[in-house]
Amino acid sequence: MRISESGPARGVLRVLVLLATLLGLAAPPAAHATTAAAPFKVLALYNGTWDAAHISFVHEANDWFPKQAAANGFTYTASNDWDLLSNGGVNAYQVVLFLDDLPQTVAQRAGFEQYMRGGGGWLGFHVSAFTTDAQSWPWYHDQFLGSGDFRSNTWGPTTAVLKVEDRTHPSTVSLPATFTSSVSEWYSWSNDLRQNPDIRILASIDPSSFPLGTDPGQTWNSGYYPILWTNAKYRMLYANFGHNAMDYATNTTLSSTFASATQNRFLLDGLKWLGGAGSSVPPADPISETTWYSLANSGNGTCVDARSAGTANGTAIQQYACNGTQAQQFQFRSTDSGYTRITLRPDPQQVVDVTDRSTADNAPLQLWSWSNGQNQQWLPVRESSGRYHFTARHSGKCLSAAGSAANSVQLTQRTCDGSAAQSFALTAQP
Repeated sequence: MRISESGPARGVLRVLVLLATLLGLAAPPAAHATTAAAPFKVLALYNGTWDAAHISFVHEANDWFPKQAAANGFTYTASNDWDLLSNGGVNAYQVVLFLDDLPQTVAQRAGFEQYMRGGGGWLGFHVSAFTTDAQSWPWYHDQFLGSGDFRSNTWGPTTAVLKVEDRTHPSTVSLPATFTSSVSEWYSWSNDLRQNPDIRILASIDPSSFPLGTDPGQTWNSGYYPILWTNAKYRMLYANFGHNAMDYATNTTLSSTFASATQNRFLLDGLKWLGGAGSSVPPADPISETTWYSLANSGNGTCVDARSAGTANGTAIQQYACNGTQAQQFQFRSTDSGYTRITLRPDPQQVVDVTDRSTADNAPLQLWSWSNGQNQQWLPVRESSGRYHFTARHSGKCLSAAGSAANSVQLTQRTCDGSAAQSFALTAQP
């Protein structure tokens, strides 16, 4: 119907125009709408009742971390209810922090082990590793942390020059070769972490720090002392700091654990890695069958690679520093029941294959022509972090990288254990 521009009709038209304008102002065009990634959730557990230096650190941590949360993509909840580990409450969080203690009851310990084996993230400080009875919880002290019993400490609390031994890990990639820590008391351990194939030492005391300590009876003059490390079987980090200098007579804090900007960078980058908020943007589900992806291992940062850019049958599938070449680009093509064949970009007929159809742990992976074998089919399983693990159809075992970041180590299948060595970030390639 045509509306005249005279009389009452003109007034109606003006009202309609006004309403349309107001609605337009109230509802911006959909093209400008954005969806922010949901922050990951951090739970910090503490005791807060033992040693003024530890209590001081707890107060600092529960002030500092919330101030960093919004800018770094996480939320922070602090609690002294350690039963959140045993009653399932911890499962609502992607990362748990132990600030000044560790689980004490059988139920708490069992709940924490289950959380970690299920792919949870953990950052422990200083006293969270302390024990003189490692055999009371061997999984935690000897396997998970790898440190065993407390052996000695420095006194009084001082800074130390730390040598970054592994600058490929997501928590240390932005760190310099050496840096000065904040003040802490430093622990040593009964186990030599260098002898544990699952442990990646990220930073240790640099020899320039010696003598370390102010009490001649508790000073380190030489030796090897790990300070930061991770276990390749789990998404975890341990930091040997978290003890402020104190005037015990007046209960006055004399230092800050967060005084070193470089050390703080490790904490924030480490938290992002633990929470699955790294620099790689995971693809949306489902994985595109027409997109080529690189696969970066969450534990050691290397990429899945065809050795020497080979395409022949028997070419080893290995880990290698990520370099963007087509030898590190793969496509996932459906077979059936959710399984895929993982094809290599230079020759899509060649797929990732478990050698000799083996069902054994540590069976090596290779390239082989696609023949519809079950040892050539992999089930991509998306993790809460957005990363994936891949299960072989014939064996039910997971595609696994090595504990170290050494180049040219052949990838294998191993029993699925929820560790970072079996977790891969997919990044689309042009």
